Amino acid sequence: MSEPAAPAGLRVLAVDDEAPARAELSYLLGRDDRIAVVDTAGDGAEALRLIESGGYDALFVDIRMPGLDGLDLARILRRFTEPPAVVFVSAYDQHALEAFDLRAVDYVMKPVREERLAEAVGRVIEGRARTAPAAAPAPADDDETIAVELGGVTRFVKRSDVRYVEAHGDYARLVTDDGRHLVRVSLALLEEQWSSAGFVRIHRRWLVPLRAIDEVRNDGGRMSVRVGDAVLQVSRRHTRELRDTLVRSARPGR
Repeated sequence: MSEPAAPAGLRVLAVDDEAPARAELSYLLGRDDRIAVVDTAGDGAEALRLIESGGYDALFVDIRMPGLDGLDLARILRRFTEPPAVVFVSAYDQHALEAFDLRAVDYVMKPVREERLAEAVGRVIEGRARTAPAAAPAPADDDETIAVELGGVTRFVKRSDVRYVEAHGDYARLVTDDGRHLVRVSLALLEEQWSSAGFVRIHRRWLVPLRAIDEVRNDGGRMSVRVGDAVLQVSRRHTRELRDTLVRSARPGR
């Protein structure tokens, strides 16, 4: 499907307290023909004054700034009736979880690459274009069922009922609200087959559907997720991938 068009062009605000970084960000945004206007601000307070005048479609903002920083600014904007989309631009990835909580459209790492910035602009346009009627719920037969053996009785578990999956040797254990069910399939195969249904690998032991994550925790740089009563550790190998997935899955108004 082609990317939604932005007929009138976007009006965006680039915010960074460091002049060279601000100038570079403004320059790269200005090179994107989907953007009509690029204004700049040197701190959060100045950005807020400009935003209150109205008319901006998106805010591309650094996080670490003196005074009102990027996260503070995003929290304030959540109170607006029609806030601009927020794209964080940062040299530090440890703020990605907060960006997810604040419904950021994207999280772009410095040094900023033009192609990566263009991707973020596309997400802004995608969010603005969500005016079509909501898609109908998926048909029931799209919810895969898995046959499991329990005490000599075959039961069928719906994929949508799975809270998380745990590796068990060459098998996998499906954890649902009403029990644990061992199936003769590897976690790697389930990861491949269920990725399109929102299941993500967080550890060599666990596969989790994004919809089931109730809370994301960051303790001393180690990430974990809470799924119901279970707290599952995210391996260092999968931490950045999960952060990116969480941020990209967040949309304004979600």
